Amino acid sequence: MTPPADAPVVAALGSPETAPQVARLAAREAAGHGRPLRLLHAFNWSAALEDPSVVGPRARAEELLEGAAATAGEAEPAVPVSGEIVEGAPVAVLVRRSESAFLVVVGDGGMARCGACIPADAPAVQLAARAGCPVLVVRPEPPPQGPVLVGVDGSRSSRTALAFAFGCAARRSARLLAVRVVEPPPEDRSPAAGPPPGPGPHRAPGPHDRHGLDSAHAELADMVARCGRRHPEVPVECHVVVGDPGRVLVEQSRSAQLTVVAPRGDEPLRGMLGAVSQSLLYHSPAPVIVVRGLVATAPGGA
Repeated sequence: MTPPADAPVVAALGSPETAPQVARLAAREAAGHGRPLRLLHAFNWSAALEDPSVVGPRARAEELLEGAAATAGEAEPAVPVSGEIVEGAPVAVLVRRSESAFLVVVGDGGMARCGACIPADAPAVQLAARAGCPVLVVRPEPPPQGPVLVGVDGSRSSRTALAFAFGCAARRSARLLAVRVVEPPPEDRSPAAGPPPGPGPHRAPGPHDRHGLDSAHAELADMVARCGRRHPEVPVECHVVVGDPGRVLVEQSRSAQLTVVAPRGDEPLRGMLGAVSQSLLYHSPAPVIVVRGLVATAPGGA
């Protein structure tokens, strides 16, 4: 879909600890896209009834909104900010609101610090799988001033993510790093292999796969050239890397200020995420945008 011109950036406010970072980054996204900012807190009446006073949880929710609005106003004074407390389960509320939003911004719920203990039903992952618009998952710590990283696998959905990433890099005056990961032949794969280092291949390609790497690099360069026509000011680096896609992109994200990815390589059905997007949501230290709900761009579009 194409979002309406007045579609807002929706910031999901969870705990008082994560709300300031979510509000701050959401305000910057709203300013960059020329959108209003809508602060949203899902209020659970069932939990409130277990409190000694029903008034207490509601008052804390209102304080959360007021504090987040102040943070957003300090970060981007020109952005129109409104707030709302909505009754219901957070993921269900945000999925509904995503149908009319330009972007939903949500905290990661501590996923980046959990290692292997991340629950499959983590709210940020559920939202990224089911939302009707792109979802930005915010990390607790501010990211470095590195490039905007985008994973590209040649699919239509990754082309849409690439076009979206160009816009993100342009608004940030940042370099764009487009990475395509080519999995090694089955005989070269090792389940015990550690994460690949650096931006280049972690093994030297042999003569049997040189043609495949050249073809992948040519296809990536062509996609970048087509999607970048509207943003000639954005400097771009293209890398084709041999390795496990999830591990390579997580490693690359450590020096990125933002990571952009499609929900999955093939047709991104609602409610489904691919292994690569899940790896980035679980383990990338950088904020991650899962680009879903947008129509695949035409060649040359951005």
